[in-house]
Amino acid sequence: MEYVTAEQLAGFSKYKAASESGFHRATPTSRTCAVVSAFPKHGARSRMQRELQPRQRRRGGRLRALHSALVLPLLVHLNRLHVASCGVVTLAARFGGSGRLRWQLPRCQEQLREYSAVDSNPLSLYVMHPFWNTVVKIFPTWLAPNLITFSGFLLLVFNFFLMAYFDPDFYASAPDHQHVPSGVWIIVGLLNFMAYTLDGVDGKQARRTNSSTPLGELFDHGLDSWACVYFVVTVYSTFGRGSTGVSVFVLYLLLWVVLFSFILSHWEKYNTGILFLPWGYDISQVTISIVYIVTAVVGVEAWYAPFLFNFLYRDLFTTMIIACALTVTLPMSLYNFYKAYKNNTLKHHSVYEIMLPLVSPVLLFLLCTTWIFMSPTDILEVHPRLFYFMVGTAFANISCQLIVCQMSSTRCQPLNWMLLPIAAVLAVVLAGLAPNSETLLLYLLTAFLTLAHIHYGVVVVSQLSRHFNIRPFSLKKPTPD
Repeated sequence: MEYVTAEQLAGFSKYKAASESGFHRATPTSRTCAVVSAFPKHGARSRMQRELQPRQRRRGGRLRALHSALVLPLLVHLNRLHVASCGVVTLAARFGGSGRLRWQLPRCQEQLREYSAVDSNPLSLYVMHPFWNTVVKIFPTWLAPNLITFSGFLLLVFNFFLMAYFDPDFYASAPDHQHVPSGVWIIVGLLNFMAYTLDGVDGKQARRTNSSTPLGELFDHGLDSWACVYFVVTVYSTFGRGSTGVSVFVLYLLLWVVLFSFILSHWEKYNTGILFLPWGYDISQVTISIVYIVTAVVGVEAWYAPFLFNFLYRDLFTTMIIACALTVTLPMSLYNFYKAYKNNTLKHHSVYEIMLPLVSPVLLFLLCTTWIFMSPTDILEVHPRLFYFMVGTAFANISCQLIVCQMSSTRCQPLNWMLLPIAAVLAVVLAGLAPNSETLLLYLLTAFLTLAHIHYGVVVVSQLSRHFNIRPFSLKKPTPD
């Protein structure tokens, strides 16, 4: 079985060709700005470099000095202003046949939109990226970037199941319950920050080893889509449910706020060609890591006290997530979409085509919410963690298929097939055909969706690895059969 069509494989090839056409992003598989680099790094001898070498010898280094003094600072400045990534203008330094320095305004603005990404978060630009630039030097150059990405994802999975062991029903942080040990909070906090760091350095490792591929970008964002449910549900244990926490339904709604914020970025790229990375991700990951460590030091009882007047920390937690989505993520997404519309750079023009990627997520939300309200056994109250995991897994598959479509410039399908088994189980529950088996149906559905999503990911990675003649977790080229 193959999930990626021939049309999509051809689209991935064009995507790769665009990224290798002389305009190199700083970290193609990470959350970073699209940067136009005049000279590829780490010994990759491009055609431009081969043309430059004889002329540079004849000029005795004068052009190199001019390049260092004028060109590189300008490119760095353009990077900081995101002029290149926003599609306003792209400058590339190239030395022409006449030996004079000339500026080329490339005609491939459309190609640039296909693989550019914008990260304007000050925390990311001025704090985390310098930190990641230092961390990436620790890794050996034979280490594949996808292995770094996958390792960070597994740390989040480990945190999820570790907390599921100590806090299976989210009552561990409530009064008069056995709390999660302080050592566990320290482990979870350190692993969460480590996972965030690995997610930040994978793209830098790709550039460092000259191994950037569309598969790396897909692999990174695909795992990010599944990671949403892991870190949201894990952080819930700091407050939990009960009199001092938030209800499982409120957490369900907060989970959807995070999920829609994630897919909104890829909806933007599907329509504008540019991935505008939300500010909330970097801020939330640093904050969550700090909260875990603080919880280990002061205990969960510290969250019982009011933060300000009668405003509890749980209310602050809820307000921050909703406010970030409504005041930052959503307005910025609409603004970026409006800019593309005014500049006539939208990739789709009909309302139906523009909104197509959001059909499946909305239907998933409606199906799952209907199940919660119509459940005869109050399924969310009884098995909240399992229900969250089912929702997050189905959402991850929807997101991955959207990412494949936007990277390959193909049309997004309106309905994801995972909606069918969810709708079937909901129909059985509503019809009362299995009144005593709702929990069993949830377990079976979750297991089926998880195995199906893993199978989808393995097949897609295998297809693209064969297509690009690479190994997903090694920098060595495959040996011919």
